Order: sequence, then C-alpha cells, then structure tokens
Amino acid sequence: MKKATNSFSQEIGRGGGGIVFKATLSDGRVAAIKTLTDANQGEAEFLAEVSTIGKLNHMNLIEMWGFCAEGKHRLLVYEYMEHGSLAENLSLKALDWKKRFDIAVGTARGLAYLHEECLEWVLHCDIKPHNILIDSKFQPKVSDFGLSWLLNRGDVKRSNISRIRGTRGYMAPEWVSNLPITSKVDVYSYGILLLELVTGRSPAMGTAVTDDGTPKEKTTLAAWARENMASAGETETWKHEIIDPKLEGIYDEAEVLNLVTVALQCVQEDKDARPTMSEAVEMLLRNENH
Repeated sequence: MKKATNSFSQEIGRGGGGIVFKATLSDGRVAAIKTLTDANQGEAEFLAEVSTIGKLNHMNLIEMWGFCAEGKHRLLVYEYMEHGSLAENLSLKALDWKKRFDIAVGTARGLAYLHEECLEWVLHCDIKPHNILIDSKFQPKVSDFGLSWLLNRGDVKRSNISRIRGTRGYMAPEWVSNLPITSKVDVYSYGILLLELVTGRSPAMGTAVTDDGTPKEKTTLAAWARENMASAGETETWKHEIIDPKLEGIYDEAEVLNLVTVALQCVQEDKDARPTMSEAVEMLLRNENH
C-alpha cells in the first residue's frame, strides 16, 4: 500500500474517521485508499464492516476493491472517482441542470438499494454532498459507510446510537429528540441534499434578513425553501429566490419544481410523513415517464 500510494503522498480527502489517498495499484488501476484513524476499532468489528460493504453491489454505490488489517492499521481500497465529491462540484458552473438531476436520481436509487433491496438493511446516517462521489460520466456513487450500521430485517435496535451521528445541518430531528432511528434519517438528509442541488446554498443558512433590511430569526435551508415555495403557484419570484444563479437560467422548470417538492416532503419533521427512498425515486421520475 505504501508503494501504491507513493508513501501516502497524494491526499485527496478527509472525513468519516479517516484520510483518503490516491493510489495506483500493481495492475494499473487507480484507486482511493482510506486509512482509518480509529485505531481502537477491533479487528472483528472491522472485518464485519468490511464484509458488509463487500456484499453491496449497485451502480450508485462506491465499489470496494479490498482492505488491509495489520496490527493497528486499517485500510480500505475503493475505486477512484475522477470528479471528486458533489460538494466540490456544486461550486463549479460545469454542474449543469441535467447533471444535477441525474445526481439526484442516482443518489436516491443508491439509497433505495441500501434501505430496501440488499439482503440486510443498511442505514448510512451521514448523507451529504461530501459523501456523494462523481464518476467520469458524472454519475453519483454513495460513499463512506463509516457511520452506518446494519439492521436485520425486523426490530430496529438502538445499540450504539449515541456515537452514530451525522453532520450538523443534515441530521433528522429524531437524533436530538431521542426517537427510534430508522431509514427515515437518511431520507431527511437526502432532502437537504436535494435543496442544495437546486439552490447551491449550504444548509447552514445563517441569519435571514427582512424586507426592510433588519435581521430576523436564524433560519434553516429547509424552512427558507418552504417559505419561498409557499407562493410558487401565484408568482414567478420563487425561481429567482430558490434556483442557483450558477445555472444562469438554464434548467427544466418542471423538474426543478418537482425536485423541490420531493425535497420538502423528505425533510418533514414527522418521520412517518416522509417518503421511502424508492417512493422518492418514483416521484422524481414522474414527469419523465409521461
């Protein structure tokens, strides 16, 4: 691994409990190698997590090629994503509306697979733009299962829930209100991600300003979007307020409206009112199928 990474010299990312390096394997493939910084993790726990990831196979999930567990060292070897993370791409004009829409749908499909289609349920618990990687064809791949845990079909257990947290701004209300943690926490985070795709804004909105310029109560991205969309059927102002100016007015209005509608359903306070991820996929594609 030291040779493949050129002595771990090319760092390409940090987060989720580790540092990621670019590497060239002996067969010529370019890989991303993640070194886990949690050296206290037992080998059995590590191998169980690796086994879980290795069983996951979907075009919208990052593919793991191998791993290393030697002494206190823990390494994971993944396919390398040429265009980096969605977080990096959101700041670029190159991310046009079609790419954003495809990323929204692909991410939803990857999560639907984790929640509903693989042999065991997997919750991600840290869905955000940094954990959505973009391949050479601008297709999204859900990555970083460092905070996820497996759920056998049936009872949802709250073991170790206190240390399984997401990222501020993307976390569902259940985390702080001590409610059972289900797949709906990922649905909530996904809704915030959709709002970012449309608006280009961070979930940390800061202090809002009233019409006369005076500051008012601090708001969230979800609350701000909901407020702006309240008048969508009556006026055209929502488009200027909501849609990322980096799109320069080039977008499909029906798709934008649909995406925001789905996002606001995903970020409802009541988890039972949120759709499942497979329902979210269907809603996103409802205009495409007509």
